[in-house]
Amino acid sequence: MILNDIGGNDKLIEKLRFLSESGNLSHAYILEGESSIDKLLVANCFAKAILCNTNKGNGCYECPDCRKIDHGNHEDVIYIEADGKSIKDEAVEELQTRLKKKPFFGDRNIAIIKEADTMTVRAQNRLLKTLEEPPAGTIIILLSDNIENLVQTILSRCVIFRLYPFETVEYKEIKQKAENLVELLRKNSPFYLLKGKINEVAAEKEEALKLLDAMELTYRDLAILETKESRIHKKTDIYKAVSLIEETRRDLQRGISTNYAMKSLILKIGG
Repeated sequence: MILNDIGGNDKLIEKLRFLSESGNLSHAYILEGESSIDKLLVANCFAKAILCNTNKGNGCYECPDCRKIDHGNHEDVIYIEADGKSIKDEAVEELQTRLKKKPFFGDRNIAIIKEADTMTVRAQNRLLKTLEEPPAGTIIILLSDNIENLVQTILSRCVIFRLYPFETVEYKEIKQKAENLVELLRKNSPFYLLKGKINEVAAEKEEALKLLDAMELTYRDLAILETKESRIHKKTDIYKAVSLIEETRRDLQRGISTNYAMKSLILKIGG
């Protein structure tokens, strides 16, 4: 995909296109959005728009830079991610060492930090040194589900962009699964059936977080629909479900077992 292929975020995409085409780029950005949103896809599209010499400001499908980014092996695009539950100080130190080196091609090094809000405080403090004095040509893109987990000094040195859901194949699948599960919950389906659905679609923490986001969107849609069906399902029950989903998200982020947290959720909602 390229920037133009991303829907539902028109103003943001227009801004990213302008920045990458003009070259008037900041040294650090935060892309914040629900865990069901493919923030890495947007970051990669932004990197394409910056580095592509065929169609700067948008990216293409054919040039070496864009093809390498698609395959995750561009020499000047560096990725770091959580090791276990968090991004450790050592990972940021390795990133800093790499950013001190000149780009292999062009004049830009782009670092993409996945799950940036899992950085330990020590890792965040180390990253802060690079944000304060970034090597020439460096662009750091932090991907975050919840920027409240990032220290204020990092937030103050980054341009923050909020991402809204957009339809990819993966997102459509997650949304459909969430809608099916919510429908089963509304019908007071037996626990064994609900448990089976949970085991199918949210066995791992990352999958569970994406499902929770999609479930919350489904319940919020129910709350605003002016249909006979939504009136039957009391809004108080919808608000209760949303509150329980948010509580479950916090439990998962604290490290509670995914299996336990998700099964507890469907029991509390009424499964």
